[in-house]
Order: sequence, then structure tokens, then C-alpha cells
Amino acid sequence: MSLEMHPTRWGDPARAAALPDTARGLVELVFPVTDRRVADGPVLLPAHDLSDLVLRDLAAVVGPEHVLTDDESRRLRTRGKSTPDLLRARAGDLSDAPDAVVRPSNHDEVQALLEVAVRHRVAVVPFGGGTSVVGGLVARRDGYAGVVSLDLVRMKGLLAVDPVSMTATLEPGLRGPEAEALLAEHGLTLGHFPQSFEFASIGGFAATRSSGQSSAGYGRFDALVDGLVVATPAGPIELGHAPASAAGPDLRQVFLGSEGAYGVITAVTVRVRARPEQKVYDGWRWPSFDAGADAMRTLAQAQLLPTVLRLSDENETALNLVDPDSIGGSSSGGCLMIAGFEGTPAAVSARRAAVSAVLEDLGAETSGEEPGRKWVAGRFDAPYLRDSMLDAGVLVETLETATYWSRLRRTYDAVSSALTETLGEPAMVLCHVSHVYETGASLYFTVAAPEGDDALGRWLGAKRAAMDAIVATGATITHHHAVGTDHQPWLEDEIGAVGVEVLRAVKRAVDPSGVMNPGVLVP
Repeated sequence: MSLEMHPTRWGDPARAAALPDTARGLVELVFPVTDRRVADGPVLLPAHDLSDLVLRDLAAVVGPEHVLTDDESRRLRTRGKSTPDLLRARAGDLSDAPDAVVRPSNHDEVQALLEVAVRHRVAVVPFGGGTSVVGGLVARRDGYAGVVSLDLVRMKGLLAVDPVSMTATLEPGLRGPEAEALLAEHGLTLGHFPQSFEFASIGGFAATRSSGQSSAGYGRFDALVDGLVVATPAGPIELGHAPASAAGPDLRQVFLGSEGAYGVITAVTVRVRARPEQKVYDGWRWPSFDAGADAMRTLAQAQLLPTVLRLSDENETALNLVDPDSIGGSSSGGCLMIAGFEGTPAAVSARRAAVSAVLEDLGAETSGEEPGRKWVAGRFDAPYLRDSMLDAGVLVETLETATYWSRLRRTYDAVSSALTETLGEPAMVLCHVSHVYETGASLYFTVAAPEGDDALGRWLGAKRAAMDAIVATGATITHHHAVGTDHQPWLEDEIGAVGVEVLRAVKRAVDPSGVMNPGVLVP
């Protein structure tokens, strides 16, 4: 599998494919289909803006072979992989391309590169896997001598393993599969498997507060982090010296979710687990989304969560979105829940029996292991399906939030209505819950609608309406996609004016010249 994603598509270019016949048949019933497959020819970029002096100073740190200004390298480090990102790229707009791609090999080189950036006032965009879907890789250019993509692809080491304390220290450029492979050599797993797992990086997981599909069992990524090493323009900082501390506010939380705006995370110490000996994923059917959500709440508040717990609403279930290869096929109706169990055979058996008893008592019907097997087989495939839909002239995008159990239905209804009313017929809105807590849960929406004459404008209008609805119901503006530039207009609604000033004060302290990912996160 290629680790370089195509500039106008998600994932491995070799996996680009047309819609499956069943899916295309469904799409043609609902939407006007216009094949818009993008030509493979490269988009020409304007010449870079960096002076010879800046390039020499960068090369003095990492070597000239690791300072890249060719069009191909710059194209591959342009923006992220949201639908707006891809629509702009497919229209030939790569105006946000960095002027150079610079690849350090260790913390000291990162620190030295930041010194060069400050000296010449060059904006720096840390780059891990390039999977941002919120404009997190689009730095502001105004007032800067250029923009550099600080590519962490050479920083892929497993720096330390403590099998007694069950921690491991990883470099930030490791992609998800690479990190799991290194840990597997020690019989360990991180257990963090977001949909972007195949391409996202350890540094990106930390910088965006990522949450994986197994969060019910392993926890969100920020909950797995014990320590961080960060290079900032003001100097290095090392955080996390014990499993718990009362030494003032937890400064790790300042850099977790900081999206490259405060510095570059150069090492992450994480909690690890023994690799599971057994994995079992069961399917369950509920008569309604509310009934399934109530069951999730019951399990969470009884501290009886499986490793994986997700619930599709009626629309998502009807489309078989859990199994991309079967989209458009027959559905058994209701709402599909997947409950997955990982661990030793004894632990899996005990937890599976306990959870199954609760679900049966609450009225669920078992669907056996087949739905779970299909979900596992396609768990990372949805972005490829999104691209195939875009090829057919269908606008597809996602958004997410989280809220308390008492507000879940109200938020679900408000966001669904905002999207359908803004996009009009024949838009489709699907939703699932895949992250649950004792106090609440996430809501992850998928939207499909005809592209029309202005697909980008249509989506941005719908996204604004959905975000306004999220804020109005008191939900968070993002559960795991981060803020980037896309969610920044609503950040003050969530954290308040004083909160924004706190973020700005931290920025002034660690990045006084403002070279770190300017325009991202911090208003």
C-alpha cells in the first residue's frame, strides 16, 4: 500500500475505483448522476516564494536532499482530505501549496528549523499523514516570507518500550499501521484505530485529539498519552514525568489538540496494552435509534462497555453503510449496532456474555457475527467510497459533534434538519454513534446530495447551518476532527472570549513571532 495519497483523492491511488454496481444503481435512483472522474494530469504550481538564503539555511539543518521544492512534493503536501479540499484540488486550485517541503530526522533538527523559520519569518505547517478534514494544513500566507511544510516522514522510530509500566515512546511521523507493527514486535498494541488509521500519524493523533473506533475499550488518543516532547519557537518542552501529578495545570493538555499552532510534537509516550488474543464483533438490531442509544447509555453507565460499540441510525442501516460493498442491497430494517470484544479468550467470553445479556434484556435482536465481520473488513473504506461518489457528481461529506445523553436526540434532530433544509431534496443525511461515555456520546453525520453548479458553495452553506444548530443545542463544535480553520468561526461560542484570550496568550508565550501554522486553531 502506498503511503503517499493522491492530491485529489483519499488514500492509496491504486485503490481508486468506480462505484460498485449496487451502489451506483441506488445513486441513480436518488440523484442525477454525472460522471466527473478527475484526469490524472498534474496541476502546475506557481514558483515558490522562498529566497536562496532561506533555502540554504534550511538545507544547512537537514541537508539539501531533504529540502524539496519540486511541484510533485509540494502537491502532495497541499491541504488535507476534506471534501472541500478535494473539490478545490479537482478544480485545479492548489493555491495553498507550500513553498518547500522540509524533512527533519530528529528533535534537534526540528528545533533548529524553527529557529530558521523565526529568523526569516517563514510560516511552518507540521505535516504527519495529511488526513485533516477541517483545514488544519492551510496556513495564512499574508505577512510571511513563505510557507514550509515540515514533513515528519523521517521521524518513524519506536524510541523506548517500558514493558513493566506498559508505556512506549513513539516518534510523530509513524503512520498508524507502522506504529502497530513496531509495537507488535513486543507483543503490544496501542489500540487506536480511527477511520484515517492507514494514513494518519502518531503526531497527528496527538495534535488533533483523535478518537478511534475502539475508543470504548482503549480510550481516546489524548487519554492514552502519558508524555510529550515538543519543539516550540521559544524552545523545547518535555512533559509527563509520572502517571499522575498535582504539579499545577496539566500542560500536556495545552499541546494535545494544538494542531501545530504552538509547536511540533517530536515524541509521544503512550499507554499500551497486550495484543489481544481474540477479537469478536457481534451485530445487533434495534427497533429505533433511540432504543439503541438508550442501550449504549445503559452499558456506559454500568461501566460495561465492549471494546467497540457503534450504532447506525435507520438511514445508515438501510443503506448498509457499515458494509460498503453491499450498499444498495437489502437491509433487515431497524438500526444496526456493532459490539466488539478484544482481549484474552476468558476476558472476551465474560464481557461478551455480560453485554449480550443486557442488550437482550433491553430488546435487541442478535444478528450474529456476520455484520461485525463485514464492518471489520470495510472499517477504513468509507473515504474511498466518498471519492467514487464525487466521481459520479454526488457531493458527500461528514461532520461530527458530541453532547450529553439528555441532549442527544435534540442535537440529532437539529443537525439533521439544518442539513436537509439547506441542501434540499434529494439530500440524504445519515448518522451513527461510535464514541460513548457515561455522560454522553458522539454523533457522526454523513451527507449526500447532488453537486449542482456550485458543490463547494452548497456544502459550505450546509456546514454553516449545521454548526449553528450544534452551537444552539449546546453540543461541542468537534468531538475528534479538531478545529483547523473550518471550525474556528464557532470556537468562541464554545470556549468564550476569555478562553480565546488564553489560547492567544499561550501562542504569544511559545510562538511569539507567530510562525507556527498561522491562522489555524487560534483566532
